[in-house]
Amino acid sequence: MWKGRFSGDTNEVVRRFTQSLDMDWRMVQCDIRGSVAHVRMLRHVGLLSEHEADVIESALTRIAREAESGEIVPSESLEDVHMNVESVLTERTGDIGAKLHTGRSRNDQSNTTVRLYMRKELLKIWGMMKSALDVMLDQAERHAETVIPGYTHMQQAQIITMGHFWMAHFQALRRDASLLLDAYDAVDESPLGCGALAGSTLPLDREFTARDLGFSKICENSMDAVGQRDHIIAFHYFASLFGVHMSRMSEDLIIYFTSEFGMIELPDAFCTGSSMMPQKKNPDVLEILRGKSGQLTAGLIDALCLMKGVPLTYNRDFQEDKRSLWRSIATVQDMLEVIIPFVASVEVNEERARRGFEDGFIYATDVAEYLVERGIPFRESHETVGRVVRWCMENLRSLNSLSTDEWRLFAPQIGPDLPALLTPEKSVRRRDTAGGTSPRQVRVQVERGRDRIAELDAEFTERAKLYPSL
Repeated sequence: MWKGRFSGDTNEVVRRFTQSLDMDWRMVQCDIRGSVAHVRMLRHVGLLSEHEADVIESALTRIAREAESGEIVPSESLEDVHMNVESVLTERTGDIGAKLHTGRSRNDQSNTTVRLYMRKELLKIWGMMKSALDVMLDQAERHAETVIPGYTHMQQAQIITMGHFWMAHFQALRRDASLLLDAYDAVDESPLGCGALAGSTLPLDREFTARDLGFSKICENSMDAVGQRDHIIAFHYFASLFGVHMSRMSEDLIIYFTSEFGMIELPDAFCTGSSMMPQKKNPDVLEILRGKSGQLTAGLIDALCLMKGVPLTYNRDFQEDKRSLWRSIATVQDMLEVIIPFVASVEVNEERARRGFEDGFIYATDVAEYLVERGIPFRESHETVGRVVRWCMENLRSLNSLSTDEWRLFAPQIGPDLPALLTPEKSVRRRDTAGGTSPRQVRVQVERGRDRIAELDAEFTERAKLYPSL
């Protein structure tokens, strides 16, 4: 490729060290599709004749089929997917095929190829995320009235519904989906025609190739286009935050599943046993989900560190941007593949959940707010209820077992209606503020969640319509 400038061959050790086929051969269809668009543009502007363009596009189409079937085996000596395709092309079409690279550098070519591949994979991820979001909404709707204890500082705080719990994790995943859409839009710019860094003296039509490849816009500065990887970092940011959210959900479920809590049931199909302890049922899927999140965070750090000291424009460091990218794409897809059926199969042990708040202390805030409604400042009502809790602990009484007369020893304003309010169902129903845990509010959240999914799906569907056939 550069024999005109060099008098000797590349050292074999260097060749092996610098090859990227292990990373980029998977993109062969995208690379060929980018070349087809480039050929069509060269014909459009008169840099290729109709005959030359037809010969090259026909040969590229055949190469794509043979690469897909495995008939073409790439050679490491040709360094990357781009040179392997071009080598086969010129071998078959001679001087005509050698015109393919007119007005193009591997800098803009490889960038285009990666973006095409990423767009395809991000659309696939959205399809999986949509299913995961749908499953969470189904679980939330199903458990809109199922009561469980909620925690702050890992201490029982207030009663919530399991539906509210699922909607909390739904909201995190929904935000992740919005970040995925942002990442897709960052990828959705065509660098083809930017050349090595400065554009070209040839009359290239970059808008033509962008349209042919279904990109919504072109990269506006040729130096920036080949010298940045923000679109890859945008994906890594999505992936790392997705991993964090799935790790937190896994941790919640692991805690609720422990023998001490026992508030949820996990299906045997998603758990494993112990090689030594016959009684064990381990939440291995959740633990591996939690563990894989670190790999996604590592991908973001890898990409940021790769970029931080690289001057404009292209530098060979960028070849390594795909190692963590491919790993993160695969990890996100693997996690979603298991999350969808897993979440759908989580059951609640309502008896154990209710047993968890038999002492009634979880109703303390309910009582404090009850007193506020009767004119007592919150700080005073807070202190009063705190004294009641201490008295109950000292006398081995549950907070919800006190009679009206016993309550009035601490707060004369308490009426006979209070004891009846201290039940799990009434506690959650009274938390009916927007976004609260009441069954009515959970159902409102579910309805809005379905609307938001539909909006996101419409956005991704519009983008998918532009994706070119490969």
